[in-house]
Amino acid sequence: MFTGIVEELGEVKTIKLQANSALLTIKATKILSDLAVGDSIAVNGVCLTVVNHTATAFTADVMGETLAKSTLGDLTSGSKVNLERALQLTTRLGGHLVSGHIDGTGHIKRSIKSGIAESIEIITSLSILKLIIPKGSIAIDGISLTVVDVTEHSFTVALIPHTFQATTLGFKGQGELVNLENDLIGKYVLHLLDHTHTNRPNSNIDLNFLSKHGFA
Repeated sequence: MFTGIVEELGEVKTIKLQANSALLTIKATKILSDLAVGDSIAVNGVCLTVVNHTATAFTADVMGETLAKSTLGDLTSGSKVNLERALQLTTRLGGHLVSGHIDGTGHIKRSIKSGIAESIEIITSLSILKLIIPKGSIAIDGISLTVVDVTEHSFTVALIPHTFQATTLGFKGQGELVNLENDLIGKYVLHLLDHTHTNRPNSNIDLNFLSKHGFA
């Protein structure tokens, strides 16, 4: 598990694409201080397992499913990536609970400066949008962000200057792809509702019930 609070920007050293997988080596500094083989690292929001590391870089395998569902296959040597080590029980939960399992991608429609904030609108699929609510949480390239607004085709988040400067969103422009992970609790609630309606058609549990009792 992760919190969506990026620890540092890493840089892709090499990416070796194979038939249905890839081997990714990333240069880093801060996160290498206590890194061990088998540790989990979120790379642009994707949970990867460290298979090797040196004093200046680490290597991870990327499965075909991950390449298909995320933007990792588009990385090239020199690409900047967001990095976060796995959550510890003593860590402050500054963002929200992030699993590192990407639900899909979206592309940046526009970025607008608004006071000190940078407002970014992202277009994505209905399957992802239906789990996004205003003032709710979403992870974009592994960054925990608060949703400002949601439309039929897109959603908007606002970044403070620190987030814009310290993450990949400061480098990305119109049309570029980003990894998206919906809020974990929302996914479980939707699954429960679907299961309830399928197997217990006379159940009184619905969105109004959950909202009335503080669950939605």
